[in-house]
This record gives sequence, structure tokens and C-alpha cells, in this order.
Amino acid sequence: MSFVGRIAAGLAIGLLGSSAFAAAPDARAVLTTYADIAQAMYEDSLTTAEALQKAVDALAENPTDATLAAAREAWLAARPPYQQTEGYRFGNAIVDEWEGKVNAWPLDEGLIDYVDTGAYSETSDENPLYTANVIGSTSLRIGNDVIDTTDITPALLAGTLQEAQGVEANVATGYHAIEFLLWGQDLNGTGPGAGNRPATDFSLADCTHGNCERRVAYLKAAAQLLVDDLKEMAGNWAPGGAARAEIEGKSDGDGLATILTGLGSLSYGELAGERMKLGLMLHDPEEEHDCFSDNTHNSHYYDEAGMVAIYHGRYARIDGSVVEGASFADYAAANAAGAAAAVEAAMKTATEALGAIKERADSGKEAYDQMIAEGNTEGNAVVQAGVDSLVLQARAIEDLVAELGLAITVEGSDSLDNPAAVE
Repeated sequence: MSFVGRIAAGLAIGLLGSSAFAAAPDARAVLTTYADIAQAMYEDSLTTAEALQKAVDALAENPTDATLAAAREAWLAARPPYQQTEGYRFGNAIVDEWEGKVNAWPLDEGLIDYVDTGAYSETSDENPLYTANVIGSTSLRIGNDVIDTTDITPALLAGTLQEAQGVEANVATGYHAIEFLLWGQDLNGTGPGAGNRPATDFSLADCTHGNCERRVAYLKAAAQLLVDDLKEMAGNWAPGGAARAEIEGKSDGDGLATILTGLGSLSYGELAGERMKLGLMLHDPEEEHDCFSDNTHNSHYYDEAGMVAIYHGRYARIDGSVVEGASFADYAAANAAGAAAAVEAAMKTATEALGAIKERADSGKEAYDQMIAEGNTEGNAVVQAGVDSLVLQARAIEDLVAELGLAITVEGSDSLDNPAAVE
């Protein structure tokens, strides 16, 4: 069975509920499962990032249409395991403080490389480095300092360029920087088609758009950083790691609250709000998560798959094995049956709604950026159904929190809480 098929099967089993721990598992056992699944998810993310790095090396060695396509496929394959980890962000400070290095978005891609300024514009009031084009420059002014960028290294990307001048859109590292380099700008707006960077952009012998050697150096440095950062986080969740120690050091109540903080905040403010409703309100493809590759439908779907896995204490690994144990689902069913049933129903609805978005894109009917286009009544409705299902899921989680006597703070989003403030 394929990796995607295993995830679908795992979702189906999870949403039917588990039976191995139906007799009210101990809270400490639930927290152990939570950490075990985190370790497995980040290890799978690392494994697929290492495969991506090998594909990048092959592209750099022999830039052809075939090696570029293989690198893109490796990037796409790296996304599902990582997206499933996002339920660990909120509530776990170690993860949330680290996350921007690997999955920050949206990014001002003009910081990194050449752009079509007709589609991108030439300046930004918010970002002095909006079109800095590090790949095309051997020096860069950042504030009062002139930085030597002759050598494009992981240290330059992570230590100098990432969020330079405190601008969050200066994303120099992580999945989306690599995505931009592999696909290039998506110049199709809300029409069909993704980015279409030519393989010759990486060719030293037949270079297009200039600076091909530097573009290769940037891509390889970004791939190395992604591997290094994921190795760090996998280690943080291994026995003796800092993130595992932090969750183990919490009281039962605080530990359980951490789990629901992550699920509630990802459901509501982050996924329903910032990643979906905002782009739908603005009808703006720049607000979609995987905007260069047109992979956003998968990013949203696997966020939900990860939340289901975390809640049900069951994760299907990329090698076909399963990590499972005492689950929050069983703990909740034993201690707050009514609220637990509502969470189960909401997760089923959200999985189906996000699955409908994924199916619409996978079938070739239309990509996510087309779904959010102004005037696309049918596509808008499909995305809005996903938003509504995630809001319902977040509300069900909040009700479960109350029934269990816990306390959490769920991240918000102006797009949901104060739409008039959105421009």
C-alpha cells in the first residue's frame, strides 16, 4: 500500500475509535503516546528531507527536466509527514519557536532570486529587502550594514537572511524557500498552472536567468539546513530530548491541555483562519500555503490527518509500521463521553471536508488557488466548507476542555474574529 493509502487507512481506523485502551488510559500513558508519535513524525520528516536532499544533489550534478521533476516529487513526498507534525506547534514552546526555520510562509521570494516584477511589483513599504535577490548579488545592505554574500552558505541563510530586519516575510530557509527554487513563481494567478522554472536555471553550461552556480549553492544550502533542523527536532522528541522532557515534566492537567492547545489552535486560528479563510476572503493565491507548487490541498489535508493521529494515538509511518498507544480519544471518552463524541463527529466532518478539497485538486478539476478565485462560487463553497468544519472542530475541542476541567488558549485570526480588519 502506498504512503498516501496508509494515511487514508489510518484516518479511517482512527475515526472509528480505538479499542485497545477503552478502559480509561492513565494521563501519563496518553502523554507518552503523544511524545512517541511526535518522535515518529519528525523522524519520518527527516527521512523524506534526506531523500529530498539527495534529489537536489542529483539535480545540481546533472540539471535536466528529469532530475528537476524528481526533485519536485521528492519535495512533494516530504510534505505529508511534516504537515502531520503541526499539531505539536501550539503549546510546545520548543516546537513553536523552531517552526519558522522550516515552514514559515508567506515569503517575499524576491529576497532569494529573480522575480517577474510585473506580477510581484518592485518595492514594498514593509520590506526593504523585497527584491534584494541574494542569488544575484555578492553584497547586501541590511539596515546600516553591508553584508558580504559572495559565499552562499547555510550560515548566511539561517544566521543573516532569515527574518532579516525583523520582517517575517524574509523567509530564507525551509520547505517554502526550496519550493520556490524548484518551481519558481506561479505567474498564473487564479488560473490553471503552477510555477514553471526551467531546469537550465541550475545549469552551469547552459545557464538561464544568470547566477546558476549561486542558485545551486542556495538550493543545496537550504536542503542541508532542512535536514539539520529536522534532525534537531527528531532528537528533541527522542527519549531524553528537550521536548519530551518538557511534556513529561508537566502535570497531568497541563500535559493534556498542551495536546488540546495544539489541536484547537491549528484547527482554528492557523488552518481555518490564516491559511484558508484569509485567502478566500481576499481571493489571493499569494495567501495559499504551498503557492509555488499548487500543493496547498495536500498541506491542509495532512494537517487534519496529523490532528486525527495525535488525538487517536495512532500514526502510520512511511515504512508501513504503526506507532500507537494510550490515546486522548479513549481518555476523553471515559471522562467526558458527550464532549468526546462531539470531537469524534467534528473530526470526521473536517476530514471529509478537507478530503473534498484534496479530491477536487487531485482529480484535475482545479487547483486550490483556482478554488479561492473571485467569482468561483462552487470552488469558494468547497473551501468555505473546510473552514466551517475546522471551526466546528475547534469549538468541539473547547467544549471537551471545559468538560475535562482543563484550561487552554486557542490562537485566533482576524479573518475569523474581526473580518473588517482584513485588507
